[in-house]
Amino acid sequence: MLSTLRRIVQEVNSAPDLEEALRLIVHLVREAIKADVCSVYLMDFTHKRYALMATEGLNPDAVGKVYLGVSEGLVGQVGMREEPVNIENAPSHPRFRYLKETGEEKFNAFLGVPIIHQAKVLGVLVVQHVENRQFDEGEEAFLVTVSAQLAGVIAHAEASGDFAEFTGHTDGNRIEGVKGATGVAIGHGAVVFPLADLDAVPDRKPESIPREVRIFRIALQAVRQDIRDLQVRLEDSLRMEERDLFDVYLRVLDNNSLGGEIVQKIREGHWSQGALRIVVQHYVKNFELMEDPYLRERSADVKDMGMRILARLQQVGPVRVDYPDDTILLGEEITTSMLMEVPRDKLCGIVSVKGSMNSHMAIVARALGVPTVVGAQDLPLDQLEGSLVVVDGYRGNVFTHPSDGLIKHYSNIIEEEKQIVAGLEAYRDLPAVTKDGQSIALWVNTGLLVDVTRSLDQGAEGVGLYRSEIPFMVRDRFPSENEQEIIYREQLDAFAPRPVTVRTLDIGGDKALPYFPISEENPFLGWRGIRITLDHPEIFLVQIRAMLKASVGLDNLRILMPMISTVLEVEEACYLIHRAYHELLEEGFKIIMPPVGVMIEIPAAVHLTKNIASRVDFISVGSNDLTQYLLAVDRNNARVANLYQSLHPSVLHALKYIVDICHQENKPVSICGEMAGEPASALLLTAMGFDSLSMSASSLLKVKAAIRQVDSNTIKGWLFKVLEMDSPEIIRSYLDLEMEAEGLRSLERPGM
Repeated sequence: MLSTLRRIVQEVNSAPDLEEALRLIVHLVREAIKADVCSVYLMDFTHKRYALMATEGLNPDAVGKVYLGVSEGLVGQVGMREEPVNIENAPSHPRFRYLKETGEEKFNAFLGVPIIHQAKVLGVLVVQHVENRQFDEGEEAFLVTVSAQLAGVIAHAEASGDFAEFTGHTDGNRIEGVKGATGVAIGHGAVVFPLADLDAVPDRKPESIPREVRIFRIALQAVRQDIRDLQVRLEDSLRMEERDLFDVYLRVLDNNSLGGEIVQKIREGHWSQGALRIVVQHYVKNFELMEDPYLRERSADVKDMGMRILARLQQVGPVRVDYPDDTILLGEEITTSMLMEVPRDKLCGIVSVKGSMNSHMAIVARALGVPTVVGAQDLPLDQLEGSLVVVDGYRGNVFTHPSDGLIKHYSNIIEEEKQIVAGLEAYRDLPAVTKDGQSIALWVNTGLLVDVTRSLDQGAEGVGLYRSEIPFMVRDRFPSENEQEIIYREQLDAFAPRPVTVRTLDIGGDKALPYFPISEENPFLGWRGIRITLDHPEIFLVQIRAMLKASVGLDNLRILMPMISTVLEVEEACYLIHRAYHELLEEGFKIIMPPVGVMIEIPAAVHLTKNIASRVDFISVGSNDLTQYLLAVDRNNARVANLYQSLHPSVLHALKYIVDICHQENKPVSICGEMAGEPASALLLTAMGFDSLSMSASSLLKVKAAIRQVDSNTIKGWLFKVLEMDSPEIIRSYLDLEMEAEGLRSLERPGM
């Protein structure tokens, strides 16, 4: 069976279209199982029915003309149960449905298995036999395996539009990915691809080593200039730290890095293109083998730079593309430089097959406010050039070949988004206070996603989370104490006298430093956050000293420690902070000791809230990581991202417990993360008693508008009912209804 299965997979994957793939399936499966009939029924999603779309053994004239309802017959039974149905005498089964057009009255044995892709039933694969018999376990397992292979083929056809043409499914083809940047975009696909093929470069001896070195350096300088030009072009659109991402590219091309190694290879006897290929492939291979997501992303940077240099060496020159006015940029792995090649006024959306929400490209996309979906693994790139595409950055979905109804739906959302944003300007200078006087501070998260000026323009009352790892991530070494002091001072000064909460270095997990690699089997449960800095007090002390020195005369600094799991970690970190404080006092700096807090973001810390709160000045909840750890879900993984639900009962009960304990200890408690920036969940958090919410600048006015339009007793009533519910889906539906009743539904997701 294994060789047969291999043959089926090879032949089906090489089929030119879905029709031929299905024809091959029914022929090869019937032959392998020695059944009298093999058929494929596909779901017609428009009319909610199964259609016979391929058969060998039944009347061929019935193909495309015979239909069964979603619960009709044994085919419907397979689809509803989402598991195999194996019956010795099908006509005697109460669910049997005789179809005269197929000529199946003479077949008794029936085995049907569902064709499922990402929990969605796409159809049913059926084999039948004249004689009464039950198909054995091996045959059933074989059919299940074939069905899994067929599901991938159908899913690809669905994404490319073949499925719609074949079955009459005309509502648009949905591809699931991961949210990269929120928002909705409708436009025409512009597929980008590498400039040159490094893998195709052959080995060759140089005729003249000096000449090869010279032409390589010319190409290298040209690419460096291209990157600088992009950096300058985006100077007004990105803040300093986001522009610094381009410095990563320039450092890759430095003579002390990639450039120098390639010159060395040329001098060892390789021509310039071959030397480039050898060095780049070496770096890419090493990066791709690393477990750490951030380091894997660096392989894309090196590969992109290598292909740009190769294009120059091959005298291809910079590729100039006529981008449409409503460009949806599509690619296997879109890099920051690819993104920046598109004129900003033409770029309306981005979809990448690879990548994560932490890639450099996603960082820049969020900064620019371009709706983005990453990890869209089923995207049929070869068929989308110039095609109409819808990007739903709220849900992480992409629609190819959308129907008129779908386009109208998302067009209305885009228009409503514009109207909502315009209407929210009136709330900018107003406090976040409920109708009956309950106030809550609205703070902003800074570091990657927001511009300081924009945060203040949106009415931010302080910074609830400054991600201090960003200055570390965009360099090729640890920043000095003086460099860090300048960076922190800029933040503190910009918001003074408002409080600025600076989180100590939080690397590991999905954030790593290129010059401080961490290779682990499970980085999210490994050496990260405070665990690293306590193991390296020399790094921690330099950072704390820089923060304290930056606060002189401003006195609005708050220090926050991440990834705390034990009381001992809190005590050790506090000791080091006080040590740095007293050292600076002895050095003559006039520093006021800032409040020190702990981030509650793992289950262990939740249960230690009382012990931790008694040792620090404030508590901040990191809702993103806390949700991820409580639910054991990697939200960057498109296959399980739907399980990441911040409204899960366990998450809500944990948050309520944290607030209650902190207030018993008379300690303020804040929360940062996606929950704080979503109006419905922000109202629940307000009802719980959080003292402040910290979010991205783009969410501030929406949350403020929601808070100002409700009564505190109303949202406390919501909270009371929600805490009695046991399903995140029910909680979400309940909140949707309540938000709609209060006239606030459009603040969450326009048009939804």
